[in-house]
Amino acid sequence: MSVALHTPPTIFSMRHVPSWLLLSLAAGSVNAGAYMACQRFVTHVTGLATQLGMDVGLWRLMAEYGVVVLCFIAGAMASVLALQGRQQRGKQPLHALPLVIVSAMLMAVALAGQAGLFGPFGASVEQPTDFLLLSVLSFAMGLQNATVATSTGMAIRTTHMTGPATDLGVHLASAWFANGESRRQALRGAALRGGKIVAFATGAALMVPLAQASGYLAFLIPGTTILAATALSFLPGISVEIPEERALSQDGRLA
Repeated sequence: MSVALHTPPTIFSMRHVPSWLLLSLAAGSVNAGAYMACQRFVTHVTGLATQLGMDVGLWRLMAEYGVVVLCFIAGAMASVLALQGRQQRGKQPLHALPLVIVSAMLMAVALAGQAGLFGPFGASVEQPTDFLLLSVLSFAMGLQNATVATSTGMAIRTTHMTGPATDLGVHLASAWFANGESRRQALRGAALRGGKIVAFATGAALMVPLAQASGYLAFLIPGTTILAATALSFLPGISVEIPEERALSQDGRLA
């Protein structure tokens, strides 16, 4: 048995779908903000792992990118402390706490960057301050992704769009051949995946003028957005026990 805050009936409810979109929008904003700050994406490991491979032989850069990847993994591991770790001790999982921490980290990045800790915004590439910024953001995004995934029984991911894009195609094709309730479920799944992709891109689009106008302070926006989603769908909440085999969404795919 595992403990999840949301199961398929609430995951696809009109109350909570906006939260998944807001979290995706925030991740898109963070990704765009990181790129504008130091020309690197940070909310998913694919690009970082590619850069790690492309820098073979440049050992200092490889080590630094390796640290950024490890920070994402460490953020995912940290979510266990507030969720499964407390459950193991017979306590209620603190579903909201990790997302509050993510929000606080983004706001701290905004203020620290404004104070000059990360150097001039967008003025340097592959400097130590860049990797400090990337490491902090990577940890925060790993923490967000794992917390949302665990709280939804591994049904929702919000910081990368490769899986949702794949599932969008699968659901659209399934809807073409299905009928009745199966078709409605496929279209519902496709709508959620498509909505997250649009929200992620919208977050990136919004971040461009914000970052151009205010530099590091633009990270206050995704931080605030994550707080809004947390208040809507993670605080307060009642955990619902679900069997492991039902931990995925009703259609059996990750959202």
